[in-house]
Amino acid sequence: MVNVAVMGHGVVGSGVVEVLENHRESIAKRAKEEINIRYILDIRDFPDSPYAEKFTKSFDDILNDSEVKVVAEVMGGLNPAYDFTKKCLLAGKSVVTSNKELVAEKGAELLQIAKDKNVNYLFEASVGGGIPIIRPMSQCLAANEVVEVAGILNGTTNFILTKMIKDNMSFEDALKMAQELGYAERNPAADVEGHDACRKIAILASLAYGKHIYPNLVHTQGITKITLEDVAYASSWGGVIKLIGQVKRLNDGRIDITVEPMFIEASSQLAGVDDVFNGILVRGDATGDVVFYGKGAGKLPTASAVVADIIDCVKHLKARKYLYWSDGDESLVKPYSETEYPVYFRVEGKERKTTLDAVLKLFPDARIIVRANAPENEIAFVHGSMPVYKQEEASDELKQLGVTVKSKIRISDL
Repeated sequence: MVNVAVMGHGVVGSGVVEVLENHRESIAKRAKEEINIRYILDIRDFPDSPYAEKFTKSFDDILNDSEVKVVAEVMGGLNPAYDFTKKCLLAGKSVVTSNKELVAEKGAELLQIAKDKNVNYLFEASVGGGIPIIRPMSQCLAANEVVEVAGILNGTTNFILTKMIKDNMSFEDALKMAQELGYAERNPAADVEGHDACRKIAILASLAYGKHIYPNLVHTQGITKITLEDVAYASSWGGVIKLIGQVKRLNDGRIDITVEPMFIEASSQLAGVDDVFNGILVRGDATGDVVFYGKGAGKLPTASAVVADIIDCVKHLKARKYLYWSDGDESLVKPYSETEYPVYFRVEGKERKTTLDAVLKLFPDARIIVRANAPENEIAFVHGSMPVYKQEEASDELKQLGVTVKSKIRISDL
């Protein structure tokens, strides 16, 4: 028998307990050991829980119990999750987590401690929830050089954009619906501002390239400025708008990494990923494109990924799994201002001819796109690959000519 502890009894934590208890026999067969929940850590009381006798409010109960071999950290956030995780690893306990913020900020340090102590720090649930991605990248695709990873990494924003695209619903109304359905928090900033997707692509980049990529190095832009006008122009162009997290290795060894809304061609495998579903594309030099698809959140899907990591830890109590990256710094990431990509602009001026003349002066290769019922003085266009700093310079010149830039969105090559 192997004793485990679960730190946190919220949505995911209660799901972990439920999966471990309800699938006890099948899990024991897979782990080749019976798994027993010794402690559940939470500051709240659960007197009516069938597991009431397992609850504790003291982290020291877990830390000082040498018979607890694996700990599931499903508390979320950095504090006290970081302190508790670090102490557990230093005490020789393996830790599994769904905590994307902790892995994205402290992964290199915690993986190094796990390596030094010959224990495991596993986090399958931190990126795709119930979608397997960490294990396939670290094991199944290990023979490949990962050229690029890109995807729809946040179900809430994808739901909102789907409603805007398919139901002509405004951003505000779609967000309200997402909140009413429980897909979005009361404070939705982590989702709609792109922070959640940023943490996930930072983890995937660290895994793919072996160096820790910190979230503050990732250019991050959310969907709050996307309008129905932009959605209509994307359709006229031949695609849709999706919030994409993307990282690729460059020829000089640095990486290009971003989270931002992008125009995606309708033929792309990611264009049809709708509602709360996520899609993650891994481009390998040997395999080509491999896409992982499913719901990226939810109580039981996420809990199942956490439990799978617990089983892995139990099977590797005496033989550490190789999952590791070393620390990194800003020299690894190409500055966003230097990145180049095709771009869509929507601009507005006082009079159409002078606005069009200004656009063609600064963007001679502009291709005009149209939408139904557009105002006379509104012009939308797409342009071939341009460095970001040149896009900004041209935008500033447009403003000096009396033309307002209403939208600027990256065009994807996915």
